[in-house]
Amino acid sequence: MFCGIFLPLFVVLSCAWQVTSGSELLRNHSGVPVGMAGRWSSAVMAENNKNDECDLVMNYSVADRCAFVKKTPDCSMEDGFINYLELAFCLLPPNLTPLTIFLCIIWLCFLFIILGLTASKFFCPNLSAISSSLRLTHNVAGVTFLALGNGAPDIFSAIAAFSHPHTAGLAVGALFGAGIFVTTVVAGSVALVKPFAVASRPFLRDVIFYMVAVFWTFLILYRGTTTLGETLGYLGLYVLYVVIVIISAFIYNRQKYSDNTSVQNVTHVPADFHSSDSSDDDVPCLMGRNNLHQEYESEYRPLLPYSESTSQILLSSLNPVDNRKWRRKSWKWKVLKVLKTPLEVLLLLCIPVVDPDKEDRNWRRPLNCLHLITAPLVCVLVFQSGVYGNYMIQGQFPLWLLFLLLGLFVSAIVFCSTSNDCPPRYHSFFALLGFVVSAVLISAAASEVVSLLHMLGVVLRLSNTVLGLTLLAWGNSIGDCFSDITIARQGYPRMAISACFGGIIFNMLFGVGLGCLVQMLQTHADVQVEPEGLLTWILAGSLGLSLVLSFVIVPLCRFHLGRAYGIFLLIFYVIFLIIALLTEFGKIRVT
Repeated sequence: MFCGIFLPLFVVLSCAWQVTSGSELLRNHSGVPVGMAGRWSSAVMAENNKNDECDLVMNYSVADRCAFVKKTPDCSMEDGFINYLELAFCLLPPNLTPLTIFLCIIWLCFLFIILGLTASKFFCPNLSAISSSLRLTHNVAGVTFLALGNGAPDIFSAIAAFSHPHTAGLAVGALFGAGIFVTTVVAGSVALVKPFAVASRPFLRDVIFYMVAVFWTFLILYRGTTTLGETLGYLGLYVLYVVIVIISAFIYNRQKYSDNTSVQNVTHVPADFHSSDSSDDDVPCLMGRNNLHQEYESEYRPLLPYSESTSQILLSSLNPVDNRKWRRKSWKWKVLKVLKTPLEVLLLLCIPVVDPDKEDRNWRRPLNCLHLITAPLVCVLVFQSGVYGNYMIQGQFPLWLLFLLLGLFVSAIVFCSTSNDCPPRYHSFFALLGFVVSAVLISAAASEVVSLLHMLGVVLRLSNTVLGLTLLAWGNSIGDCFSDITIARQGYPRMAISACFGGIIFNMLFGVGLGCLVQMLQTHADVQVEPEGLLTWILAGSLGLSLVLSFVIVPLCRFHLGRAYGIFLLIFYVIFLIIALLTEFGKIRVT
């Protein structure tokens, strides 16, 4: 699915590379003699090293690019496992650059698959188990834990991008680009698939909060810096949003209860009687699938009692393919499932999952005991791009070996003190462990995505903003697009439209807020944000315009989202994308 979207872009990226190479050859033939290329490069290198800008590496001759990348601290890319700039300019010859771009696009698809699988199969279920253990209401869980689960790739990508000022454009482009994509393409597709009447007050509430968040972000970009107080206020805006959601849900439930008691003797109630605030109950339920799941499983329960051995439990737990689902799915789904199966098996070996909807809460004694060994090791080896993988305690004892021994000890205790049939009382601890491990893996994958996109921007002379609003925004939002359209087709368009606006509010406020806060804690200084020219303002203005138009048009249409409105949103996104690309390639400029 991801590759089907990104591979066609390879043609565009290759064209951009040819244009870059052609302009470079013209510059070498017309501007600088070949014999003086080395001296010209040295002079430019001395000048640019003062600014520590790795983005200008393409200004050098082919022979000097590798040396520049190795000598410039800005090209170190310490936040990833792979230095993609050295891969592009040092390890592979220059004539293979198109092949390098193609392989990077394939690797980018793979990273997005890792983000999607980890978030949907491990991060969200464990958050569901945690919220169930804390006995949170559906509204609170929906705007906190569920929003965090759905927006995990965007949040961690933004935090990784804000770690350096020159990649902050990726975060801005991704958050703004995803906002435009979701509020136009996704919302427009939902309106086309299933025209419906949106709940008035929740819709206006979400649009107003999102407009405030966009305007606040615009001010941060205009000033080019943000302080600690502003960052905490930015995060506090989402806390205010959560409080208003909870209060409105409480008021709506009281009104619903009083109305139900007053019309007990009435035989008929209009279908749209409670339509004004019903989308507060349309937040996807984290704990409400229990009855349906039990009915589904009861059809396949064996008539006679049967107990699996420990080895059989381990093998069945590591099988990500459901035979019943396999027979019903199309061949495209089967091909994608075969490609994802090795990765799913590796994730199943490392991340525990607690499912509160199952009778045994997904207790798998041999696999859960193995998780006590593998999960801490993965955290040590992956956290902060493997910095602690080579850490030695007092210079003699490796840290990873200590975690391995502790994991073996705890795993042996749990294995000897539990049974295969009954989960222990502390089984909820595995949900917390799975949440931590999946968060670490998502953070690591997001850092790789940011580093890889930065390299593509350097090689192709594309700004981080345009890469963020296209590749990064599409990759992080395409899963939400298909899931929301599927929900709408199943007859729940209000739930889909609530997910569209509620999720992006969380992504923007927490993506920018946490990204700036983490950077402040590391540098003990205000965060400097560098807007990348006219494109950033076009991006912010387009998102603000789309929200204002929705704020005006939807009430004029009496809160009915029809197919005409869906077509309007899709056309708006196409026009925005054309203007953004024309601006990026210099066809639109401010004189």
